[in-house]
Amino acid sequence: MKKIIIFISFFFYITSISAQQDPEYTHYMYNMSVVNPAYASGMPAMLNLGGLYRTQWVGAVGAPKTFTFFGHTAINDKVEVGLSLISDDIGDGAKKENNVYADFAYVLNLGGQNRLSLGLKAGFSSIQTNFNGFVLQSGDTSTDLAFAEDVNVTKPNIGVGAYFFRNNFYVGLSAPNLLNTKHIEEKSGINAFGSEDIHTFLTAGYVFQINDKVKLKPAFMTKYVTGAPLSIDITANVLYNNKFELGAAYRIDDAISGLVNINVTPSLRVGYAYDYTLSNLGQFNSGTHEIMLLFDLDLLGKGFDKSPRFF
Repeated sequence: MKKIIIFISFFFYITSISAQQDPEYTHYMYNMSVVNPAYASGMPAMLNLGGLYRTQWVGAVGAPKTFTFFGHTAINDKVEVGLSLISDDIGDGAKKENNVYADFAYVLNLGGQNRLSLGLKAGFSSIQTNFNGFVLQSGDTSTDLAFAEDVNVTKPNIGVGAYFFRNNFYVGLSAPNLLNTKHIEEKSGINAFGSEDIHTFLTAGYVFQINDKVKLKPAFMTKYVTGAPLSIDITANVLYNNKFELGAAYRIDDAISGLVNINVTPSLRVGYAYDYTLSNLGQFNSGTHEIMLLFDLDLLGKGFDKSPRFF
């Protein structure tokens, strides 16, 4: 089946005027190490694994599909290391981007439960395009040199972050991509577009103990990139008996969301989120679905009890 170019042309148009946006996450509080290399759990000998799959704007032609994976562990009470992966597909294979990073975090004990983690992320980003089968409005792809040749590039990138946390609170500031990249270079007299600028994330969350069984967990994430509107997510989750969690979220001027997750076993948590689009794009899609898996592996096999992973 031939791909329809209208959606992809629109995508490149908005990135050229408002800067490339990184993927959205509704479960950002459980996907933190992908966003912030300084994310730390403070649980030695515990390997934290997580995966998230997001299919956005279901029903829209060429809508984004994103997969993320992370794994990290504390080497000791000061050092945590990890690996993170983001795979983004826009246009049913028209543009694929893979980001693979190694993460390093150094944790400072500030006294009591207070800890400050400083992190570094280093790795590479690969971008591939596939314009085969595109149909332009003119009916002739040769008339648009921007789509005349596929792109296949791999470039290094680095990121930094800071993460202050206690057992019931965290706040983080990060820039996971410090090196600007251009998805399509200037070529044959065509101005470069699709560039990815530095994205800055500010995140925070708190756990309120309502009673012995119920906890309230408000959180927020803001994302800033030059030339694009500020993205703000506000979330409120209720955790019951440290096992079942239900919540709602609002992405300002963009979407409202419902979230649910459950501890299937003491080590495995499964979650789902649905986003209802509030913008004009809502008339062209039936919403966004996001599935999350978290798994904790006791590397030493001691089977000791640990505090619940609130974030």
